[in-house]
Amino acid sequence: MRHTISVQVENKFGVLSRVAGLFSGRGYNIESISVGETLDPKISVMTIVTRGENQIVEQINKQLNKLIDVIKVQDLFDVDHVEREMVMIKITPTQEQKAEVLRLAEIFRGRVVDSSLKTYTIEITGDESKIEAFLELVKPMGVKEFVRSGKIAIARERSRG
Repeated sequence: MRHTISVQVENKFGVLSRVAGLFSGRGYNIESISVGETLDPKISVMTIVTRGENQIVEQINKQLNKLIDVIKVQDLFDVDHVEREMVMIKITPTQEQKAEVLRLAEIFRGRVVDSSLKTYTIEITGDESKIEAFLELVKPMGVKEFVRSGKIAIARERSRG
């Protein structure tokens, strides 16, 4: 099963290495990892995506909590949350395909972030299925290369009332 884990850590040298080492030491792959500062520059949040049986990932979460620089661990598997990632795609359409590429970018709420005589670089932000759908539609138009960010996620607040 796929798990998205949010880990709040002290923003210190070596923390990322220790967290990644915990996964590799148990033979688990990290599908994606994103790290960034919070409102407090002394604290960062890591969003880690991995696959594994629930009880194994639960053990990993317990081990994460034992790391000295870890403040909080939250497995978002059973938590209502919002997740996004970003992709930048360099497309080399033919002259006849250029308008279609721009139309698709608009439909997917993407934007052209760079262009040349032969290429468009388009940025798309959304959930994994949106990004996969866009990539499938533009592949026949000449995807030269693309890069993806890791997933970021945040738990939803519960409504009170």
